[in-house]
Amino acid sequence: MKSKLSFCLILCVILGLALSVSIEAFGADDAHGDGAHHGGVDGAKLPLWSIIPFVGILLSIAIFPLVLDSHFLVHHGGKMSLAWALIFAIPYLIAFRGDAFYDILHIYLIDYIPFIILLWGLFTVAGGILVRGTLRGTPIVNTLLLLIGTAIASWVGTTGASMLLIRPLIRANAYRQNKVHLIIFFIFLVSNIGGSLTPLGDPPLFLGFLHGVPFFWTTTALFPHMLFISVILIVLFFVVDTFMFKREGGVVPDDGTSEPLRVDGLFNLSFLLGIVAAVLMSGTFKWGEVNILGVHVYWQNIARDVLIVIMGLLSLQFTPFSGQLRQANEFSWEPIEEVAKVFAGIFMTIIPALAILKAGENGALRGLIVAIKEPLHYFWVTGVLSSFLDNAPTYLTFFNTALGKLHLTEALVPDILYGKLTDPEHLEFVRLLTAISVGAVFMGANTYIGNAPNFMVKAIAEQSGIRMPSFFGYMIWSVVILVPLFVIVTFVFL
Repeated sequence: MKSKLSFCLILCVILGLALSVSIEAFGADDAHGDGAHHGGVDGAKLPLWSIIPFVGILLSIAIFPLVLDSHFLVHHGGKMSLAWALIFAIPYLIAFRGDAFYDILHIYLIDYIPFIILLWGLFTVAGGILVRGTLRGTPIVNTLLLLIGTAIASWVGTTGASMLLIRPLIRANAYRQNKVHLIIFFIFLVSNIGGSLTPLGDPPLFLGFLHGVPFFWTTTALFPHMLFISVILIVLFFVVDTFMFKREGGVVPDDGTSEPLRVDGLFNLSFLLGIVAAVLMSGTFKWGEVNILGVHVYWQNIARDVLIVIMGLLSLQFTPFSGQLRQANEFSWEPIEEVAKVFAGIFMTIIPALAILKAGENGALRGLIVAIKEPLHYFWVTGVLSSFLDNAPTYLTFFNTALGKLHLTEALVPDILYGKLTDPEHLEFVRLLTAISVGAVFMGANTYIGNAPNFMVKAIAEQSGIRMPSFFGYMIWSVVILVPLFVIVTFVFL
């Protein structure tokens, strides 16, 4: 194990040194000697190979647990994440200096820190809600749990719904031998597709809300797509779970207990609603901004993050970590710590990929940007990229790409989506934005990193003793089950 780990680290260092020399040489002419803020590195200056560290961290997440240790990310995920982050950041800072520093500070202040605070808040509050009683994981009960999770995900967020229901699902099926399919379908439905109907459901839709998309537009525009694919997946899950259940004997063991169902810690719902209100507040009010070393941070977003932290701390105060309720809920910090460490590196190394996409036709992915014209193109390109990149900035990139191609401005978005503007280009934008939204939300289910709750649900399942598929193993499930459904969605709706 130690020799394999040493070999992998040496390989990472060699790749990092090679990349350092390459980026430094490539960016030397554009480096700003004064180290001042210049608004970030122009994505048009970045070669495609600058995303090698990002690809490296993805492959590390996928391969290291297979060749080294199935619990590699739990014990060494932070080191691996830091290694790849430094392999990218050091040459990037040497080559582009002030602009590179701005990019790094920007992605952590604007994206990563709020991302982790929201996840921490929802994880902490949901961990204080415990479903007690005799709940047996029969196909009907499991299907109802997934149905409830899918229904509430748009209103408490995919993270909130996932954290509320994943532990009850695992406890209800503790006696079952085959459990992996339960977690896989849970990720598909509750952690992703269920969040399609409001900006509260999934980060890309919230980003759209901040850029003029009316709050309830997604409810009406995406409901047919969400209902169509959800019904198929729930029916398919019931069939698969029934088959597995019968193969195991089809009998629920009687342990002599028959405790009525009840929910303890329901007062935590007030803290959960407080988090939802804080998110809505940040998208509704405009209180100006503060300049932090060149990065403009809105006061309402700072207030949102502070309120989320307060809600989490209040939840810990009234349902302490060492208390009986959280212990009965098998609550621990390990899943959120694993997510925080791994995604810290992902957010760092994702910088050049997002910059190249933002550069549009002037960047290294010009051929891709030029090729996308129809709604189905936007659906698949946004979706596939959202499976591996952060789906929120990916959504925003193609949101702006669609506006640019149709010669529209962001100021027109509310009137277009409210139906006040009905020229052909306005109607086409509605079709393109629908495709972008569905692709970003639905295809986040394709990989463990496509949406943050995926990774957290996986971590909680493994903490409970369920041996989850590897990164590529999970993708086999998504390719076999989800991709054919996405093809059908393309033909039916796009």
